[in-house]
Amino acid sequence: MADAERIRASAAALSATPWPNWFFATLTLYLAALPVAYGGVVADEDWLLPRPAWTGIMVAITALYVALLAVAAKAWREKTGVALRLDVLPKRATRPLAVGLPVVLVGAAFAFRFTGWPGWLFAASLIGAAASVGFHLAFVRLHRASA
Repeated sequence: MADAERIRASAAALSATPWPNWFFATLTLYLAALPVAYGGVVADEDWLLPRPAWTGIMVAITALYVALLAVAAKAWREKTGVALRLDVLPKRATRPLAVGLPVVLVGAAFAFRFTGWPGWLFAASLIGAAASVGFHLAFVRLHRASA
């Protein structure tokens, strides 16, 4: 029984391990770029680039992000034997983020469309990047506490 508890604690520590740094940087850059690209897609008229260019950028960065997510998850499972999970973090932090961050990232684009002020997009970019950094640091702290 003592071994079972030790194995369970070890699996929990591995599950709480933060994403690899290269993927953390990828996620942060994606969350920072998403509002600006989406703002260009939904803009009332062409903003800095033609709308089809913004659409292409949006599709390209999303496809790249999804591909890198798959690579990071597969490599991590092979390295540790466990999947990276958000459920090891407190629900009081993850639930508001799961609802609030998409609202901020998408809502900023619509606020930009209706007001024409690009500050909405850059504020959402900063919020997205800060959320990524905050969650990465929370995983690092949780991993250190459980190791």
